Amino acid sequence: MSNIDVDTLMSDFLHKSGGVALIDGGLATELERYGADLNDPLWSAKCLVNSTHLIRQVHLDYLEAGADIIITASYQATIQGFVAKGYSSEDGESMLRKSVEIACEARDLYHQRCRESSIDYTADGRVFKHRPILVAASVGSYGAYLADGSEYSGDYGNAMNLEFLKGFHRRRVQILAESGADLIAFETIPNKLEAQAFSELLEEGINIPAWFAFNSKDGVNVVSGDSLAECAAVADSCKKVVAVGINCTPPRFIGGLISTIKKVTNKPILIYPNSGESYDAQLKQWVQNTGVAEEDFVSYVNTWCEMGASLVGGCCRTTPDTIRAIHKMLPSRSASTPITENLQSESGRLMIKTA
Repeated sequence: MSNIDVDTLMSDFLHKSGGVALIDGGLATELERYGADLNDPLWSAKCLVNSTHLIRQVHLDYLEAGADIIITASYQATIQGFVAKGYSSEDGESMLRKSVEIACEARDLYHQRCRESSIDYTADGRVFKHRPILVAASVGSYGAYLADGSEYSGDYGNAMNLEFLKGFHRRRVQILAESGADLIAFETIPNKLEAQAFSELLEEGINIPAWFAFNSKDGVNVVSGDSLAECAAVADSCKKVVAVGINCTPPRFIGGLISTIKKVTNKPILIYPNSGESYDAQLKQWVQNTGVAEEDFVSYVNTWCEMGASLVGGCCRTTPDTIRAIHKMLPSRSASTPITENLQSESGRLMIKTA
C-alpha cells in the first residue's frame, strides 16, 4: 500500500523555497479582466468549457509574478454542477481533469520561458526564475456548488450529514487525485463536518497530499461558528494533510487565526486571505466593509511569517500585482537544484513514497 511521507514532503519543498512558498492569487477576477463572463452557477469553472486559454494565461501571469504554487480552476467544478448545466457525468469528469492539465501546461510553458530567458527578473517586474512549482487541485466546499453563498456561512441545513458530504465529493476527489496534480487544496472549508468528510475521504485510498484551508468572519471561529481549533485538529489528525490554514478571510483576522492553528498542529501553516471585502450572497458580489478602509495585506506578510505562516498567497479580489509585491518581500529562493529524491527536479511535482 502506498503512503505519503508527510514528515519530509512539504518541509523539503519549503526548504528549497527559502522557508516560505508563495501561493497564487484570485482567479475569477483575473478571468473577468480578460473578458470572461462568469455570471453562471459554474463561476470560474465555466471557462473550462470554452475559455481554457484564459485560465492558462492567468496561471502564467501568477507564475511570472513569482508564485510557487498555482491552484486549478476546479473550485466550483463539480460533476453534479456540470450535470445540472446539461453535460454528462463523463463530461464533468473530463473537465475536472482538464483543470489540472491546463495548470500543468502553464507550468511547462513557464519553465520553457525560464530556460529561454537570459535574466531572472525583467524591468516590468516579471519573474523568469526557474524553481520548483506545484499544481494544487482545488476542491471547493459543498456551499460553493450550491452557489448561494453558504460557503461563507457554513449553514447547510439540519438535514446535512457526514455520509452525504462524502458521497457528494468522493468521485470528484478521486478524479483530481489521479489527474497529475501535486496535491489537493480543500478550500474555504466552512464547518467541522465538511472537514471531517474530507479527512475521511483522504483515508479511502487517496494517494495524494492535501491541504485544508478554512475561512473565518470573526477571527476566532470558522464561518459556521465551529471552533477553528477543533477544525484544525481534524486536519492535524489526517496523515495525508501536509498543511493547514486559512483562505478567503479578511487580512485583519489572520494573525489571531495563525495563533489558534499553531496551538493544535505542527504542520506548515498556509494563509491566503481575500482583499478585505465581504461577499454579499444576495447581491452576488463583493462589497467593501463599512468603516473599514481597503486593506493592502502585503504589509502584513512579514508579521504573518514571523508568527509561523510558511505558505502565503491571496484569494478573492487579489491579483498578480499582489503576488508580485509579496514576492519582493520573500527571501531569495534556489532556482536550479533538485528539491530531494522525493520531488521531480524539472517539473517540481510532489512525489509519493511507496512502501
